[in-house]
Amino acid sequence: MNAVKKSEFVMSPFVTLLIAISMSVCGELMLKHGMNNVGTLDLTGWHAIGQLFRTFTNPFVLAGLVVIFGGSIFWLSVLSKAELSWAYPMLSLSYVAGVFLSAVLLNETVTGIRIAGVLVIVFGVFLVYRS
Repeated sequence: MNAVKKSEFVMSPFVTLLIAISMSVCGELMLKHGMNNVGTLDLTGWHAIGQLFRTFTNPFVLAGLVVIFGGSIFWLSVLSKAELSWAYPMLSLSYVAGVFLSAVLLNETVTGIRIAGVLVIVFGVFLVYRS
């Protein structure tokens, strides 16, 4: 009797990393949108309790935390397959996506100096990826 092997789909660490980064950036965008709705969070004094309640009952804040947690599960998968000295610098791709998407989706101003900083990050990620 021939045993039938199930084909396994194994995600590469880089693909898994991109999923983790995507989820993290999406979660951060949700957190920012939620905090734009909540307003300033001042953690001093007794009024902080009410502000924290308003913050953690905001649907965008809650969704953002859930999505970031989901990204953390993919990050754990990356850590199980790749060296931290490679994987951790690759996470900085989230800065690139965060700057771009905050400009597009949140109408934030991205200055030339921020773009220059992002280009430095991209060059650094390229060097680490090639190593």
